[in-house]
Amino acid sequence: MALLLREGDVLSLLEMHGNIMVLEQAFGAWSQGNAVNLSRTRIVQDNGVMHLLAAAVPSLGIVGFKTYTVFRSGMRHAVMLFSTQDGRLLSIIEADFLGRMRTGATSGLATKYLARPDASVVGLIGAGKQAYTQVLGVCAVRQVRVIYVYSRRLPECEKFCEELMHRLPIEVRPAPSARQAIEDADIVITATTSPEPVLPGDWLKSGSHINAIGSNWANRRELDLATLQRSRVIVTDSKEQAHAEAGDFVIPANERLFDWDKVSDLADVVAGQGPKREFADDITLYKGVGIALEDVATAAHVYTLARERGVGEEITLLQ
Repeated sequence: MALLLREGDVLSLLEMHGNIMVLEQAFGAWSQGNAVNLSRTRIVQDNGVMHLLAAAVPSLGIVGFKTYTVFRSGMRHAVMLFSTQDGRLLSIIEADFLGRMRTGATSGLATKYLARPDASVVGLIGAGKQAYTQVLGVCAVRQVRVIYVYSRRLPECEKFCEELMHRLPIEVRPAPSARQAIEDADIVITATTSPEPVLPGDWLKSGSHINAIGSNWANRRELDLATLQRSRVIVTDSKEQAHAEAGDFVIPANERLFDWDKVSDLADVVAGQGPKREFADDITLYKGVGIALEDVATAAHVYTLARERGVGEEITLLQ
């Protein structure tokens, strides 16, 4: 029988440290040719879009896919996991929280490898659900002492800061401007829906690390050209997928202002085969587009925890 895991089940099972650990294993396997990741496919309709991402991680015993729809009525997410041994359907998982956690965990993984060990000040532009898990990911790998948050909507920003302080023993302050959130930050996070750059490169402090995760469309970007020019190390979760989706790179590359050869895969960094921070003053950049490997590995982790703890609903389907 397959296991049905609803959103509440995932919330009860998934925590950030474990999520980062399983993604580190999955990215390492991918770098060694022991995992498969297929770039996102989109089916665009007049009133919405269906997205499909598939991956396999044999070391975790799973192959699967995530699909999600974005329509005017909202977003809906689901992951289906199958056994790599016999092809059995293992689990159907509601995946809204799962998707946000895997995004934050991947940024946490990039931060672990790229940010300065003594990074302790976080500057965040954005105060939505994705921004929340971005903070959890960074705080799982660095001793953060203060977080500055900027959002155009002050009431939502203040509520966001209050919720984070209830979750983390860290000071979280609303910033009066995006620049004031960023200019003293060791770790910079952009998690917005803006189609235009929200992070001018001249705001960046020497030695800072950037996690940019807000856009995965080729015609949208959060980072300006100066940010790319100042970044000594530039990494993404899938260079292949970034060619189609990372407007932060696609737009300046199409204008012949940016060279794709400067971009490396996170998997290679995790495996010790990619670029790394060499000097304290280096600026490093991780651009996340969100890939199937992250979803499927995280879902496999949730499924394993659910089986161990007796969580979820057994369902019988035609085999």
